[in-house]
Amino acid sequence: MAMSGGKDDGEPMMEMNTTPLIDVMLVLLIMFIITIPVATHAINIDLPSPDPNPPPEDMIDPIVNKIVLTPNGEILWNANPITGNELVRNLQETLAFEIEPELQFEPEGNASYELSAQVLNIIKNSGVTKFGFVGNDKYRSFGKE
Repeated sequence: MAMSGGKDDGEPMMEMNTTPLIDVMLVLLIMFIITIPVATHAINIDLPSPDPNPPPEDMIDPIVNKIVLTPNGEILWNANPITGNELVRNLQETLAFEIEPELQFEPEGNASYELSAQVLNIIKNSGVTKFGFVGNDKYRSFGKE
C-alpha cells in the first residue's frame, strides 16, 4: 500500500484540497436549514356564539342528527333551517346527552364551499366525536359518463 503526497519527483502538490471547504459548506447549509422558521398557514375565522334560546324538544334527535347544506346557503338541521348560532347551540345540546348522538354531514352538490368550511370548523370546534359524511355515493359516477 503506497501513498503519494505529490509527484514522485519531490515537488509539492499544487492542487487545493477542497474536502475541508465542502465540509464547512455542508455544515453552514444545515445550520441555515435548521434556523429557517417553519411556514405555518392559518385561517382566522370568527365563529358564531351559541344562541341562548333553547331549541325545541323535537329538534335534536338523541340517536342521529343530520346537517344538510343547500345551494342557496341554508343550513338544515334534521330538515329544519337554522343559523350558525343555532348550530353551535344544537351541537352543545347533543354533547349533553349521556350517549352522544351521531352527526351526519351532507352538503348538496352545488352547496357553497365557503359555507361547508365554516360549518366543518364549527363542528370541529364543538368537540363532537361521532361525526360522518353521508351521501357521497350519489356523486361516485359523476363525470364518468
